[in-house]
Amino acid sequence: QTCALPISAYLVFEAVRDGKLKYVQMITPTETVRTVKTDESRMFLEPGKPASVREMTQGLIVQSGNDAALVLAEAVGGTETNFVMLMNREAQRLGMKNTHFANAAGLPDPNHYSTARDLSILTSALIKDFPQDYKFYSQKEFTYNNIKQPNRNRLLWLDESVDGIKTGHHSAAGWCLMASAKRGDQRLISVVLHA
Repeated sequence: QTCALPISAYLVFEAVRDGKLKYVQMITPTETVRTVKTDESRMFLEPGKPASVREMTQGLIVQSGNDAALVLAEAVGGTETNFVMLMNREAQRLGMKNTHFANAAGLPDPNHYSTARDLSILTSALIKDFPQDYKFYSQKEFTYNNIKQPNRNRLLWLDESVDGIKTGHHSAAGWCLMASAKRGDQRLISVVLHA
């Protein structure tokens, strides 16, 4: 999951920048959110209960919300299938040559893969292309639907220079971490996969 949610966020940031979405815009989740299993990371969106693009972006980033990934994918791409095509097109444009996405949340799939180098390219692009939006990654907690969840990147509490980016885990990928820190004028990026 670590490799899909940041590219999903990149496409949301792009849609907001280009005026296709607004952070204040309300979107009503469909029954699609019920397909997220209870043991998966989610922000607890409910079908028929509107949430703002800003809230869902925070849920996607802070809470690793797979339900938010699905709703935002539909908002940006019309369908998750179309959104996945956008993910792969953007990955190629960024130079992620050894990456292929199969779904918006990054759930296990044989056609879903990436490398540490490609994910470092994505991390660098997020920081460079969307510095204002990147600040979501340093948010330590987020409450939605009366459920407060901490950011899963525990480095935010351990090192004040760390300002992102993402953790992830599933059976196929193991434990993964994309981390970034700003120390003086130097930006450091680290990617650890399959730990």
